[in-house]
Amino acid sequence: MRYAMKKEIIIYQAENGALELRGDIPKGIIWASQAQVAILFGVDQSVVSRHIKNVFKDGEMEVKSNMQKMHIANSDKPVAFYSLDVILAVGYRTNSHVAIEFRQWATKTLHEHIVNGYTINKKRLAKNYEELLRAVEAVKNLLPAGGEVPAKDALDLVKLFATTWFSLDAYDHSALPKSGATKKQTRITAAELITALGELKRNFLKKGEGDGLFGQERQKDSVAGIVGNVFQSVFGRDAYETLEEKAAHLLYFFVKNHPFADGNKRSGAFVFVWFLNKAGILRKDKLTPEALTALTLLVAESAPKDKDRMIGLILLILKK
Repeated sequence: MRYAMKKEIIIYQAENGALELRGDIPKGIIWASQAQVAILFGVDQSVVSRHIKNVFKDGEMEVKSNMQKMHIANSDKPVAFYSLDVILAVGYRTNSHVAIEFRQWATKTLHEHIVNGYTINKKRLAKNYEELLRAVEAVKNLLPAGGEVPAKDALDLVKLFATTWFSLDAYDHSALPKSGATKKQTRITAAELITALGELKRNFLKKGEGDGLFGQERQKDSVAGIVGNVFQSVFGRDAYETLEEKAAHLLYFFVKNHPFADGNKRSGAFVFVWFLNKAGILRKDKLTPEALTALTLLVAESAPKDKDRMIGLILLILKK
């Protein structure tokens, strides 16, 4: 193993060529001097200096955000330190035996990411590694065999399950939330929803992604029936009291009740996001397009008997 050190930060190359980090290091604050990079890849410092100069000269990355000068002990002038991106670039340009091992590892890791849609660093995850694998498998196992959701989208769903692995365990023990948190009122009418869906249809047709059957109601007032169901009152109180419950049921009913001749899943996903946005509770940082696709397909392929659990999963995702 070869090491590059700075205070509590230790970057070393393992026997398989991997660059590993020791210490609790937040992402993005890894810096090393030319001398440290030279030790890391087993080359002369002049080689590192030449490669770094070319990295900046070729415009591969900016100097300003990838180099900073720091004062260190036993030095009468500031020493230049370089970002992890620069360290990696040097590894790809260097022809030492150590650098070749690094490139072999990096290529293998990139291949894994492209094929699987994600990569997992077992050492960094440490204690949580087994829990993560169980979490990924738990989401994937909710899908029927031969389902349409790829591993990458399933992983995006995992990211949405609150901040703890217990959320997936809650699914198995029927301990999912039964209500949301936002009780302010946002009312919609079937007419404005149909108008919004009509605009969606026009956009799809313009792109050549649909036909005349897309968004066409199977029966008259199918949309009005769903809206009336979701926003109905029982003894003077809303049947679904929170905005999250209303959004969850809109997604579920549009996908499962098949109100349209074609495009029920796409329409359901659109209505879900449209209502969340209108209600002011849409979290674009959490609900990525990939996660929304996976969630919609999960609802579509779920068994009717699991309706309450599907609603619970959606509510869990909408928790802030």
